[in-house]
Amino acid sequence: MNINNPEIVRLRELVAQDPGSGWDNAWKEKVTPWDAGQSQPPLRELLASRELPLPKAGRALVPGCGRGYDAILIATVLGLDTTGLDISESAVQAATALAESSSIPAGTKISFQINDFFTLEDQFDLIYDYTFFVAIPPARRPEWGRQMRDLIKPGGYLITLVFPIMDQPLDVGPPFFVRPEHYVEVLGDGWEKVLDRVPENSQETHKDKERLIVYRRL
Repeated sequence: MNINNPEIVRLRELVAQDPGSGWDNAWKEKVTPWDAGQSQPPLRELLASRELPLPKAGRALVPGCGRGYDAILIATVLGLDTTGLDISESAVQAATALAESSSIPAGTKISFQINDFFTLEDQFDLIYDYTFFVAIPPARRPEWGRQMRDLIKPGGYLITLVFPIMDQPLDVGPPFFVRPEHYVEVLGDGWEKVLDRVPENSQETHKDKERLIVYRRL
């Protein structure tokens, strides 16, 4: 990923102009550099490996779900009642359309809703964060950590795909500067890191720029 490519520069302009509607305007303008057209290979690899005792029943959440590729994957593979969340109405419409047109098993529980992650009061057995952490201003990261502690049930899992791990100015984004330790700093106590690795399979533009880290809520 080139953080100075025209799409990302335009995205930053839209979000800076209006943080509330900027993401929806980006979808309307088709300025969606994060949309890979597929679920993320590291997540597919993790779910297929069954190396962790991830829940097979209960609820999952994907904040900042975009077109919903990863939410659909989680619902399909794990069988969890999965909610994809986004503040953009256009993103939710696109995700709903994708789910309806996809060949997913009967009985798969997947829904998408327009909502603010920071106002949720539900609880979940699994949450997956890919590029949501880097989409919010760094000043809100402690709030992200507190909300994750509130939303994930004891024994539940937080899957983080840390991306893009690149050198860039601290105050420029989205995506904002990130390192794996930034998640730990704001999550605080009460977590066990159960997996931490550089993925073997990544999109070509993601190679050497991402890390898969999974935490279990104690």
